[in-house]
Amino acid sequence: MPPGNTASHDEPKTNGESSAHTFSLENILGGDHENIEHPTASKEALTPSGGWDEEAGQESVAQGFCVECEDQPAQVFCETCSDNFCEVCFAAQHRKGTRKRHATRTLSGPHEKKAKTEEAKPAAGADKAANGDEMHVDGDDAEDSDEELERAAAEGAASAKIDVVLSSQPAPGSAVGEWFVERSKFIPVRLTLQERKYLRLLEAALNVSEYTDKIDTIGFGLSKAKRIVHQIRELCAILSGLVLSADYKQGQELFQDRDFASNEQFYQDIFELGRRHKIMNPDKMRSTYGKLIYILQDSQTPEVKDLLGFTCVKPIKTVYSVLEAHDALDLLRDDLVSIATKEIYSEGRSRREIQKDIKSKERAIETLASKYARSGLSEESVRQCLYSIGDNHAFLRANRDPCERMIAHLKQHFHPTQPQDSKRSLAIKNGKGGARLTHDHSKQYAYVLQSLTLWREILHDMFHLWTLAEGDLLNENVPYRLRDTGQGLNRVQAAPKTSRMMHAILNRAQRSIGSWVGSSVIHMGDHNVPNALMFIDKYSQVYRILLPICNTLEQIPRIAENPALRSYIEDEWGSTDGLAREILADFFRHGFDGSGAGNYFDAGSCIDGRLTSAWNWCSTLEKKRFFPIFLLAGFIGFDGEW
Repeated sequence: MPPGNTASHDEPKTNGESSAHTFSLENILGGDHENIEHPTASKEALTPSGGWDEEAGQESVAQGFCVECEDQPAQVFCETCSDNFCEVCFAAQHRKGTRKRHATRTLSGPHEKKAKTEEAKPAAGADKAANGDEMHVDGDDAEDSDEELERAAAEGAASAKIDVVLSSQPAPGSAVGEWFVERSKFIPVRLTLQERKYLRLLEAALNVSEYTDKIDTIGFGLSKAKRIVHQIRELCAILSGLVLSADYKQGQELFQDRDFASNEQFYQDIFELGRRHKIMNPDKMRSTYGKLIYILQDSQTPEVKDLLGFTCVKPIKTVYSVLEAHDALDLLRDDLVSIATKEIYSEGRSRREIQKDIKSKERAIETLASKYARSGLSEESVRQCLYSIGDNHAFLRANRDPCERMIAHLKQHFHPTQPQDSKRSLAIKNGKGGARLTHDHSKQYAYVLQSLTLWREILHDMFHLWTLAEGDLLNENVPYRLRDTGQGLNRVQAAPKTSRMMHAILNRAQRSIGSWVGSSVIHMGDHNVPNALMFIDKYSQVYRILLPICNTLEQIPRIAENPALRSYIEDEWGSTDGLAREILADFFRHGFDGSGAGNYFDAGSCIDGRLTSAWNWCSTLEKKRFFPIFLLAGFIGFDGEW
């Protein structure tokens, strides 16, 4: 028998083995203490059991499905891991290290073995991070794995009906192809006037509700399912009363001599328009959306559905679903749609040019409305769909474009590899200025560039991610657990659909840059990012960080027009360019230095840690010597209006 293994009861032990596993102080303190058997311990006691926070009665993965995401058909069998994976999960789990060399065979075709025997090349210029973890810059091998991940993401996305929308937006007047068709699948329809009235009632009801205070707590009288049903019925009763007080005639028609289940469609519509409004306007419903989504999450559990008697959830009303229901998808393939939905900019343009664009846009809208209106789809509904696509363009301008502007500033003011002087150097060192990473200039430049590129790609597909996040949150087959994550009690829930999309976006960002510095770990469903709601909330705040910086940089020339302020700028920074460079250098160094976490081990270079570092820089802005310039530019706060 090999040393270190415990002998069975039927096998006699040799003297060496017996002495090696004797329950004695010498063996307890030795290196092989894990194999020591207590003389009175039963066989059941020696069997490892689940932790306090593990799911009771957790079901095994269904036969033929991926062991990782559990919702996609298995396509690859890893002979080393002895597990089945879908293409995307296999590529994500086997990108680097020894896992990259695991032998595999496909499950959908001939059983061909594909042994990965190529040794991974050592990363050039890698050094160790502050917490002892090695930082990696991916080289040629990483590009190969990125190609494999991209191919796998494309195949897996097709099977999961997750279409990664192309980044290249058609220019106004050019052929649009299928771009708007794919994009519109995740663009919610703008609310009508009547729907906005109901939205105000919903927000009023959610504001007075104490749902999470009474549900997400430990030690309460009634069972959790009964508490949930009681709170949902109470919310519906408040809504009913508000509707009745706002419109007595309609309230009587809806609620007279009828129970909650009879008005299922009404409650579904009310809750859906709240979700739709939040996706279109991430800065709205900041205190009520979380409560709404947790109510709907609980209402999806089978036990609550049975007690409640109806379901509160319906699919989001999108531009695609409206046009598809009336067989009008050709509207999205019409080349005029790019003119009818374009955003008109006023910066640096004459009033004549702006008026010309406005008139051409109005003509395009009216032409499309009259051309595609039909029975059941009025001209006003067509206009509403076109306005909704325009709202999406406005969202991209406010949220995605600041990332592009910061990338342009990075490339304009800093050299990728050779800084001209210390003021143009982005190098950071662990322990200096709060940094928890050590990067030279070239590595920090690449680190900042890839972080901004990743944020840009995430915000470009934010509506798609939000749709998948709600799908994960409201999935009755993915339960959550109430856990103390170090930031209070939170609902910890896996988000397989959102995670798959994030890996595809990450791969796209890696491909566009060509290399990767630091960790590519995406936290989802753990103590750092408990669920998809927290994930969406984190990345919907990116523009709040970048937009004030971009606006301040644009205001510097206007501020310098005042002679006294120009003298102040020249005395302190030498020139307006020197001022802009110092603001950018400070942000690029300490907004991406691995700081900002509540403890040492949660900080670093992971995907979510980068955003945490940027928020930490925002909290220290008032201590910077260029803070008065922000105030002169009209800065109110990172939570203010611009």
